[in-house]
Amino acid sequence: MRQNVLISSAGQRVGLVNIFKETCSNSGLSAQVFTCDMNPKLSPAGYISDGCFKVPGCVAEQYISTIIEICNQNNISIIIPTIDTELKVYAQHKSELVSQGIHVIVSNIDFIRTCRDKRLTSEFFTRKGISIPRAIDLNHPTFPIFAKPYDGSLSTNLHLIKTAQEITDEIKNDPKLIFMEYINPADFKEFTVDMYYGRDNRVKAIVPRERIKVRAGEINKGITRKNYIIEFLKQRLDYIEGVTGCICIQLFYRESDNVIYGIEINPRFGGGYPLSYYAGANFAEYILKEFLLNDSIEYTDNWRNNTLMLRYDKEVIIYE
Repeated sequence: MRQNVLISSAGQRVGLVNIFKETCSNSGLSAQVFTCDMNPKLSPAGYISDGCFKVPGCVAEQYISTIIEICNQNNISIIIPTIDTELKVYAQHKSELVSQGIHVIVSNIDFIRTCRDKRLTSEFFTRKGISIPRAIDLNHPTFPIFAKPYDGSLSTNLHLIKTAQEITDEIKNDPKLIFMEYINPADFKEFTVDMYYGRDNRVKAIVPRERIKVRAGEINKGITRKNYIIEFLKQRLDYIEGVTGCICIQLFYRESDNVIYGIEINPRFGGGYPLSYYAGANFAEYILKEFLLNDSIEYTDNWRNNTLMLRYDKEVIIYE
């Protein structure tokens, strides 16, 4: 029986690998947790896993055939994608993988495209009754302005523009940039919300994580909050066609009057997911139950409020 797990593009996802290993062990399964990476020798998560396989880049023609071969040779039943660039590839080949007995935990291709293009994400939020920051016309600007790429990640190529003089030709002519009103962090708190969607495309858990400190686009200090955000998202996003597994929504929240602005959606495990896990929202367990044990799961809010995560760097030392 296939029961092993593959975490792809594992890189530095040591925490995620350990979560799946702990969950498999606590569930009484003898499942192993493997990883793959373009450069296994430089992947910390690869050394923590039960084995790390070298693969080509996810856009390479032979990528999916390589993944299928790895899964077949190692009794792998579940694939957990971790980076944005591979999501589209996996979504496009989801049926092919299922035919091989391999469940890749990824949403359908239409939702992946929506999340990858922040212009489409804004349209999605609007359809669902979630406000978004007001778009700014550079011909008639109001300041301050926030600019970011419509398909960017890792908090790169971001601009806070306070005056007309700061709108350089480089910024103005960058076809990737979208311009919007600046949401002042003095008034709003920034949240990432971990949400798990079951095989029925219905939400099973909603965990808001307040981002106290961010480093390189990823949460460095954060705390779980049971607040109005849960009710707000449950009403609007209880069901999303084609959505499966973990997604994380970034938003701004003003507690004084419950104003919420949707910012973006990452349709995968976010880098800060371990905080939700240690608060008691075990998405790895949900995945194993649904896709390995064929159990159904119900919505739950049985996770701990005010769980604080403080991150630090830790070394993996390899002697050759």
